[in-house]
Amino acid sequence: MFLREKEDRRSAALLDASKSILLIIDAQEQFRGAVERMEEVGQRIALLTKAAARLGIPVIVSEQYPKALGPTLSEIVSELPKGTPVFSKLSFSAFDLPEWAEALRTSKRSQYILCGVEAHICIAQTALDLVQNMEGQVYVVEDAVSSRKKLDKKAGLRRLESRGVERITTEMAFFEWLRKAGTPEFKELQALIK
Repeated sequence: MFLREKEDRRSAALLDASKSILLIIDAQEQFRGAVERMEEVGQRIALLTKAAARLGIPVIVSEQYPKALGPTLSEIVSELPKGTPVFSKLSFSAFDLPEWAEALRTSKRSQYILCGVEAHICIAQTALDLVQNMEGQVYVVEDAVSSRKKLDKKAGLRRLESRGVERITTEMAFFEWLRKAGTPEFKELQALIK
């Protein structure tokens, strides 16, 4: 076997902070108590948001009918980078909202990292629309998404995987974004996941 002769030997399958965008879908207050593991999912999304803010990764937030479902979880809002766009929607796919899709396009990012609820509805429809309409790779953070029922989450993730969406975890995203130990970012963010 021969080592490839090129500058960057990093696998294109790994996340790259300079290519990533975090898409928080409908992680709202009224889902507490209704969605399976919502407290843990909220904590995971807050960790991803903090890492994204620290590493300069843009974030876009959607809220499904916030008049009835409330705002984004407070633990997530407190970690959002300043100026993060938050879009209210009625459609299940965030991609159906022209302003959301335009914010995504203008980001010039090609790795779409999805988290939020519900895995089989808004996450699934948004992810499938991204696969069809955007160049790049779609990822779903498995421990940062949920549904009201376990079966629905499993079915949603299985369907997404069959359509080319990669399933990752919060720790996978962290360590792929960081690339190496010993940096100030590593020291700061490593403490968050212990």
